[in-house]
This record gives sequence, C-alpha cells and structure tokens, in this order.
Amino acid sequence: MNSKFLTPYNPEETENRIYKLWEDSGFFNPDNLPGDRKKAFTIVMPPPNANGNLHSGHALFIALEDIITRFKRMRGYKALWLPGADHAGFETQVVFEKKLEKEGRSRFGMDPEVLYQEILNFTLKNKENMESQVRSLGASCDWSREKFTLDPDVIKKTQETFIKMFKDTLVYRGKRTINWCSKHQTSLSEVETESVEENTPFYYFKYGPFEIGTVRPETKFGDKYVVMHPDDKRYAKYSHGETLELEWINGPITATVIKDEAVDMNFGTGVMTITPWHSQIDFEIATRHNLDIEQIIDWRGKLLEIAKEFGGMKIKDAREKIVEKLDAKGLLIKTDRDYKNIVKRCYKCSTIIEPQVKDQWFVKMEPLTKLALDAVDKKEVRFIPDNYEKVFRYWMENSIDWNISRQIVWGIQIPAWFRGEEIVASIEKPDGEGWTKDSDTFDTWFSSGQWPLFMTGYPDGDDYKRYYPTDVMETGHDLIFKWVPRMIIFGLYLSGKSPFHTVYLHGLVNDAQGKKMSKSKGNVVDPMTLTSKYGTDALRMTLVVGNTPGTDLSLREDKIKGYKNFANKLWNIARFVLSQENTGEPDKELTHEFEALAKDITLDMENYRFHIAAEKIYAYVWHRFADEIIEESKPARAGGKIPERAGTLYYLLENSLKLLHPFMPFITEEIWGELSKENLLMIETWPFDSAQGKPI
Repeated sequence: MNSKFLTPYNPEETENRIYKLWEDSGFFNPDNLPGDRKKAFTIVMPPPNANGNLHSGHALFIALEDIITRFKRMRGYKALWLPGADHAGFETQVVFEKKLEKEGRSRFGMDPEVLYQEILNFTLKNKENMESQVRSLGASCDWSREKFTLDPDVIKKTQETFIKMFKDTLVYRGKRTINWCSKHQTSLSEVETESVEENTPFYYFKYGPFEIGTVRPETKFGDKYVVMHPDDKRYAKYSHGETLELEWINGPITATVIKDEAVDMNFGTGVMTITPWHSQIDFEIATRHNLDIEQIIDWRGKLLEIAKEFGGMKIKDAREKIVEKLDAKGLLIKTDRDYKNIVKRCYKCSTIIEPQVKDQWFVKMEPLTKLALDAVDKKEVRFIPDNYEKVFRYWMENSIDWNISRQIVWGIQIPAWFRGEEIVASIEKPDGEGWTKDSDTFDTWFSSGQWPLFMTGYPDGDDYKRYYPTDVMETGHDLIFKWVPRMIIFGLYLSGKSPFHTVYLHGLVNDAQGKKMSKSKGNVVDPMTLTSKYGTDALRMTLVVGNTPGTDLSLREDKIKGYKNFANKLWNIARFVLSQENTGEPDKELTHEFEALAKDITLDMENYRFHIAAEKIYAYVWHRFADEIIEESKPARAGGKIPERAGTLYYLLENSLKLLHPFMPFITEEIWGELSKENLLMIETWPFDSAQGKPI
C-alpha cells in the first residue's frame, strides 16, 4: 500500500495533478474514447461571462453537467461536453465602466475602437482566469472544442442570421417605445429590466372639466390629449376630436378629446391624459389616432426646454416642484402618499427605466414563439421539473417584439447600413456613396441564443452532423424566460430542430440563511475559497445532495465540512481495504445487495435524479460499507489478513468508486490509481447496464 494513505486525504496536493492526468489523456474528447461507441451524448455548457471570477451558481452548474457527462462516458456513450465563454455584452461593459470610474475615466468621449480594444484585453484576461477555475472544479469538457462568443466565425454567423431574418421579414427597424437606462445610455429588452413594487405618491389634478391621476407629473408638460373609453356614459357628451381650452402647468392649452378602448373605465375617473413619448400604452394610442408625440425627458434623465423653468432638472429634483406649481394654480386635487406602484429598473444599476421613443431593431416574436410552442406540444422538448413548462408557455404566449439594439461598443455589430430612407442588411458596405453603418450592437441574447448551433459547427461542420441536436440543456431556472426560449427559437428557425430535447433547471445558490448573494449585502461566497479549504469533491457533493431540480439552495459551510469528512472516510476505507491482499471470491449476498443499489442509482441518474443518487451512494459507503461491512470484517482478521472477506471488500470498494466518480471525481480517481488498474476511472464501465437490466 502506498504510504500516502498514512496521512489524511489532501485535496490541494491531489486535484491539479489528477486534472492534468485527465486532460493529458485526451479522453475529454469523445473522438479519443476507447471502444466502439456508437451513440453520442452531447451537452453544451452555458458559457460563463468572461468578466470576472466564477460564483457559486457557476459551481453548481459545472458540478451537475460534469456529473451527467461522466455518467454517460462511463455508460459507453461518445460523451461530449462543449465549453465556452460569453463576452456578455452589456454586463461586461457595466463591469468595465466601474473599472474606468475607479481610474477616474468614463467611456463617454472615448474613441469607440480604443474602448473596444480595452474591454477586449480585459475580457480575454478574465476569460483565461475563469477557464482555470472551471478546470479546478473538475469539468471534464472538451477544451479542444472551446468557443468564445466573439470568435470570428461566431460573429459572422450571428450577422448572417440577422441578414436571413431581415430577408424573411422577421426583423424590422422602427420608431418604438423602448426601455432606456439613462445611466448606461442604452436600450434594454424586457428581460433586462426588473419590475419592483414601490410606494410612489399618486397625484390627482384638475384638467379642465376632468380629474386625472398620475405618478409622473414631470411628463405632463406635453399632454394635450385627454382620452376616455368610447362606451363610458359619464363622458358621452364629449365627442372624439372635440377641443377644449384649459389651464395647465405652463399656461393655457388646447386639449383634444380622444375616444379609445385602451382606457380602463374602472380605474380612477376613467379619464387620462397621454404622454406618448414616455409610455408604451400612450404611444400605441397616439399611433392609432395619428397624434403628435413630443419628448419631455432627455436621454440623460433631465427635463427638456418644454418644461420651461424646470428644464435641465433631474426628474427626482423637479417632481415636487412641479406639483407645487400646479397646487399654486389650484389644479392639485389631492395626493395619495401610500400608492403601490410597479417601477421598472435597470437590472444592473437599478436606475429607473425611462420609456423613450427611438429607432431600433426588433424581432417579430409571434411566428417564432409559435415554433417553440409547437415543439413543446409535440413533446420534442421537456422540462425538469415539469412545472416550468407552464412558465415557458406563459412567456411564449405573452411575448412582445424583442428589441435587439444596444447602444454600447462591446458586442457584435448589427450588419445594417442606412442611406436616407434606404436600409440594407449586409456585412459589407453596399455599392454606392452615402451609406452609414449602424453603430449599434446586438443584445447579447441574440448571439448566445444560437449557442448550441455555433458550438456544434452549424450548418456544415462535422460536429453539427454528429452531435446536433444536443441532448440536455442544464441551466438556472431564472433563464427559463431569457436564454432557454431564444435557443429553442433559433434552433427551430435555423435548423428545423430543437437544439436539445431536455431542459434541466437548477435553482439559485443562496447564502447559509437562504438570502440571495450580493456584493452590496457582503454575503457572496467564493467557491474557490471553499474548494481550497475543503476540496472540490466536498463542495460538489454539498451542491448536489438533496438539491431538488428548480429549488433554490442554501450553501452552508458546515455541510461542506461534513462532505470533507466523508472524503476522509472514503480515504480510510481505501486504506483499510488496500492493506489486505485481494483474495477470495466476493460474497454473493453482499454483491447482490450492491447490484440492487447500482440498479437503483442508475435509474435515478438516467431520470435526472442526481440529488437522490448522490445521497444513496453516500449513505451506502458511510453507513453500510464502512460502519457495518468493514466493521464486521475486522474481528475476523487472522494475522492482519481477512482472506475470507478481502475479495468482497475489494469488489465493493471498486464498484463504489465507480458510482461515486461522477460526484467526487478527484478522490475516486486518486484511490482508483492505487488499485493498480490499467485504465483511468473516468473511462471505466459503469457497474450496471440498464438496457440489459443486469450488472456489468
């Protein structure tokens, strides 16, 4: 027996060496796997953002996806796990802007090419660090196939998809209401905003003969249309198009009556004024009736000159002053200070979103969401847990056209050119003079939504022919309405096939008290700190055991410590077994018991019940194998040997290591090496064949 077993298991000494052994073997690449493996199994890694360190959520998905991949590899599949990194568009630019702020600089005023190059250098450095951390967590992905969302072929294919969609009239450019972040000076899609319930004063004003209500008096300078439902009998005497002279914020105005069914007769007085530039509903009303629209708030969140003495003021500073002016004019009726209002905020900086009207590129979602819903109806895509199918359907059935334009430097440029009213979708500049290139970049979800296609070499690559569609998309449940639908949509639109047949959704990793981790709260747990303290295997088991799909997890350090103790227990088991000479036939009763366990765990693994499978093998090794079988063997020793039980103990150790390997790959591989086996454990045969219904 190797002298290393005389000391406790040392993850720090073991893990880098074992990972290098795996990587040097070439077996992460399915093309190098031994045997005649006819059936492929493919999983695509959700590409971590290449802008910083991995967090605990990354550690969870890496553990789960590695468990799936190692299991399938041992089951005889050509198991391919495709890794990558995401440039993460807006998110990375936000991170970089914070870096600039610390340096006393700002992206505004910087040459776009210089800014892009600085962010690229920053991202590539972080990408290298991030990938090192992915390796340290034991990811058995094929690094020879690694991709970055800004690789030249990815950029080209992303732009070609846009051009195809332009030709198919699935993308269009139009002046529409968009979500505008005044801090970061870019538009955002619906999924990049957070709706928060807040207490906001609700003001009631006299508007000629009417009473109107609003939480945003700062937008009312341009209000010259008063809208009511055509069936509202309270206002039957007013005709559509009728004009009224009335006193308003900056003096007398002429207001026009508009009858429109969008008005809720049961809300307030059933009358409202509209600010088409700063409200989606108001914009739609104005569009239907061909009404004037006028911008009241600028792109920096300050009032324009239409506000007269309030011009140049920030909304927060101007609001109460505007109310005071209306009150002085006798136009303030009352104020409700306890009104609950839903406020949209930027998901990165919490700045209140200002609806603005801007020319942007939009994807027509209805024909694409129909493709996704049809695929789910046909059972081509299933969700684990299955209740997320309802969530998916809701977002597909209630989608709005997707704004894919971003006013940032960092990303893939939209391949469009303008000349007057002419618009051409093309990577290269069109023939002729006077063309201006679109300076906007794609929403990062536009490129990452095509990730399974890019990773497999769509449309002509060998991997696309062999490994697409992939098998499983494992990702966080918070991406059920962000990333998952876009991947399904693009897969169906471009290839005619869903990019995967199963969507496995894990929960979020929270702190020990179950609270969401955030830097502002100071409760962020660094997985690298935990692995250096307790070992990667211990963290992986903590993240998986008892972690039901779709359910959030509280990450407790005492639990990780417990699984470090389990690793030491396994080490001690191996020390005891290896101290005996491997003689004697395995006990049939004990082998049959183990075979039943292996069958049970195999069924759990095949049905994505990893949290249950991990708990079963943990319980068996600690409580049955160590506490009972080994303890019962010790009194039977003769001269330090247990020939009548040694064969059994070796059998149980070897096969327990196989069942544990997907969950705790480092320590199991290390012990396996001490068993003087020819093959690495990672390519050993799984101890139960569910297809044959028998042990192997």
